[in-house]
Amino acid sequence: MAKKERLCSFCGAKEKPSSLLFDGIDAYICEQCVTRAHKLIQEFRDDLPKKTKKGEADVFKLDKQPREIKQFLDQYVIGQEEAKKVLSVAVYNHYKRIDYYSKKQNDDIEIEKSNIILVGETGTGKTLLASTIAKMINVPFCIADATVFTQAGYVGEDVESILSRLLQNADYNVAKAERGIVFIDEIDKIARAVDNPSITRDVSGEGVQQALLKLLEGSIVNVPPEGGRKHPEQKFEQINTQNILFIAGGAFDGIEKKIASRLNTNVIGFRKQETAINKENLLMHIASQDLKSYGLIPEICGRFPVITHLTSLSKDSLKQILLEPKNALVKQYTKLLEMDGITLKFDNSAIDSIVEKALDLKLGARGLRSIIEHIMTDVMFDSTTIGKKLTITGKYVQEKSADIL
Repeated sequence: MAKKERLCSFCGAKEKPSSLLFDGIDAYICEQCVTRAHKLIQEFRDDLPKKTKKGEADVFKLDKQPREIKQFLDQYVIGQEEAKKVLSVAVYNHYKRIDYYSKKQNDDIEIEKSNIILVGETGTGKTLLASTIAKMINVPFCIADATVFTQAGYVGEDVESILSRLLQNADYNVAKAERGIVFIDEIDKIARAVDNPSITRDVSGEGVQQALLKLLEGSIVNVPPEGGRKHPEQKFEQINTQNILFIAGGAFDGIEKKIASRLNTNVIGFRKQETAINKENLLMHIASQDLKSYGLIPEICGRFPVITHLTSLSKDSLKQILLEPKNALVKQYTKLLEMDGITLKFDNSAIDSIVEKALDLKLGARGLRSIIEHIMTDVMFDSTTIGKKLTITGKYVQEKSADIL
């Protein structure tokens, strides 16, 4: 019986002694077709959008001055003038430094990056400041909650998962991720429980702080692109954290007592230095030693050289938050009902009632949203039967929000 002739399943070429014919389960492919397929794959990869590649990103330059950065923040964040000024200068200097070194300047002076820590009560705008500034300069940005991290080897997330999220937000472009911004929220929750050493490991406190050091100081970290321990077989990406700006935020509840204790310390000598102390806002006097007293290890404090505070929101500030920013809550609900053909208005007494209730809740700007969501539930539910115009009054707000506290 004659041997069956083998043909390339793609081009139909016959098998020849001078060329290879690769066989599969029920098909064959010749050497020429393999070469053409390889060439097509290379052309396809070369035509991919630049953002999907893992190679070098475009040279980035921040073309806005600190004053312009603050003006942009003013459109979204009410008050917090000092924090916006400090953040604008720090971010400007950080990206100016990246631009300087991207040109490979030969200079003996090494400019170090300045990570930032924001201290303030809940609802004062810490997360909003970080996300708004990342939106303005158009760099990869991610938010990480410090409360979920544990020391490596324990149940929870490893700190490297922060960079996994940043890499995902950068469309897996390593070079782009290496100039991004990371916001670590609730950093006060990983404070050391006690100063005295213990026989048990503080795996979600001091252990996490120790693990964060290598990220903050600028080092090359092996990062699992898919994140976590669920994909142990994946290849690691190497990310240099030298040019990643870390912004941390925390409420640091009770730190005012430590600040007050430090400011009232007696000075040994002939004359004591008198300083004007604002007892109504002790956070404005915060310093690294207060964070250390609270439970952050000295190495972490040293890697956050820029410290600024956010003040509690006053009645006037809460009123402005309701009405003025581009994403003001009143504007949001007005737009939502406008989609249903309804004109919504809040009279002055309604605004005042919402603000007073928010001050009672002591949740900052988040309290405003909770109250408006509560009072608008029935309105949104019956939106098809309330007519074309609707005005929310102070009396209606008081009735609907009476059961919140």
